[in-house]
Amino acid sequence: MSEYGDGSRNEVGAAAAVARSIRKVARGFSVTFRQIFRRNVTTQYPKEIRALPPRAHVGRHLLNRHENGLEKCIGCELCAWACPADAIYVQGADNTPENRVSAGERYAAVYQINYLRCIMCGFCVEACPTRALTLTSNYELAFESREDAIWEKGQLLEPPLPLGTAPGTKEGK
Repeated sequence: MSEYGDGSRNEVGAAAAVARSIRKVARGFSVTFRQIFRRNVTTQYPKEIRALPPRAHVGRHLLNRHENGLEKCIGCELCAWACPADAIYVQGADNTPENRVSAGERYAAVYQINYLRCIMCGFCVEACPTRALTLTSNYELAFESREDAIWEKGQLLEPPLPLGTAPGTKEGK
């Protein structure tokens, strides 16, 4: 015998605990049951590509050029210093009269972005004094090796392909 006499008080406590547990389980299943009747919001990504808002810049970087073809990047390395993930490497060099690459005194001889490190924060774009670096709306980035994820200056100067036309896909051939 327990201190309560016949033990019925322990049975009432156990029954209340079981009832509380059943209510909690039922409440959890109610969430699942409600979701069954809601409309699907999943898009079939490669087949259906949703358009991003016009001001959304969440994709890969683009190095820009002036209208006369000279690069806007002056090799100041401010983008590399501003990058919190240390994903950008810039090595500047001086322009010569016979080899003008940019409009300034210097240009980026080496420009690399490691997309395995990049967190797409946009600090590099904000730090650029000449607006040489911008983020595009093309977010299709896939790599087969670590080396493929490090983009060089030549790749960054090329404008991105339209969404849905990535090489290696059925749409991009």
